[in-house]
Amino acid sequence: MSQTQTERNKAVVVEFLTTAFSSKDFTALDRYLHTDYKQHNPFIPSAKAGLRGYIAALPDTTRYEPGAIVAEGDLVMVHGRYSGVDKPLLGIDIFRFEDGLVVEHWDVLQEEVPAADTVAGNPMFTNPQAAANQA
Repeated sequence: MSQTQTERNKAVVVEFLTTAFSSKDFTALDRYLHTDYKQHNPFIPSAKAGLRGYIAALPDTTRYEPGAIVAEGDLVMVHGRYSGVDKPLLGIDIFRFEDGLVVEHWDVLQEEVPAADTVAGNPMFTNPQAAANQA
């Protein structure tokens, strides 16, 4: 059974984020980013070169862990954790695809608060993929 385009887009996003941020393997940028890539994060320069410079400046301890992933049409949204930086960040990253490649990126980031310090006592991040793999 072949992958649908939506399934492929989801796999591309996970591979791109984990490879680029966790391994600093910049070939992922060439494989998965469109030549007209646009960055909407206010702290990251646009284009592949801007993202490459941003990731290169991060500590070598930086890691990305994907959580819930939703896709529809040419959009993929993933809830993920960026760790190995000063304070762990949780993000919703939104990617738009064109010609099978990521052409635009938006995100919303916030510092992760330990579950014990939240009013509800619930974690801010879970990884459904990890739970599914353990079953």
